[in-house]
Amino acid sequence: MAMFEQMRANVGKLLKGIDRYNPENLATLERYVETQAKENAYDLEANLAVLKLYQFNPAFFQTTVTAQILLKALTNLPHTDFTLCKCMIDQAHQEERPIRQILYLGDLLETCHFQAFWQALDENMDLLEGITGFEDSVRKFICHVVGITYQHIDRWLLAEMLGDLTDSQLKVWMSKYGWSTDESGQIFICSQEESIKPKNIVEKIDFDSEWWPEASGCRPEEVPFDRPGLGPQRTQVCPASWPLPSNFAGV
Repeated sequence: MAMFEQMRANVGKLLKGIDRYNPENLATLERYVETQAKENAYDLEANLAVLKLYQFNPAFFQTTVTAQILLKALTNLPHTDFTLCKCMIDQAHQEERPIRQILYLGDLLETCHFQAFWQALDENMDLLEGITGFEDSVRKFICHVVGITYQHIDRWLLAEMLGDLTDSQLKVWMSKYGWSTDESGQIFICSQEESIKPKNIVEKIDFDSEWWPEASGCRPEEVPFDRPGLGPQRTQVCPASWPLPSNFAGV
């Protein structure tokens, strides 16, 4: 992590002003991406700058670096970093391996097909070479989804969603999020009703006295009052000094 912090200060200076789009900085930025992968750190702004430089300088495009950027973006779900990065990659490069496989993994995660994700990842474990903490970062995202979706979940299902965890591994994640086993043997996540936050809506409506005679001292239920297009409403009686509007339906 020390190397990442040291490079971060230097990269921050490179990203200011016109130097942000200087292709001579690509080598430094690419090493920075590699450092993020190794030290389980993350800097979206720098990674987007790399992809932008690849757009401006297609000859400098590096598939390996782009793959690392996409994988790091996946570790920051549910934020939209992955979509931002994907939109900056040329369609032709999106069809290349391993970028195509990573985009497929991202689609599975974003659509919450978690069991299919782990199966596809198991078939492409070479993608994670040099990427520290990727699987646990994905599990944090899955736990986030479970936490806002379920009240109770079967133990076997949660284990599958988190990548076929053993019982002891599952207990670690349950403890981390405060989940417990209830009397039925299911895992209690939370009461979703308790997470609903009521909101009071105060609506202030000002009525013109021409349309609402009571505002000028009228008493109800004596003289019929007709609003245009609505038919007879409630009845009113007004002081003799109150000027009747032109649309007033008199007695």
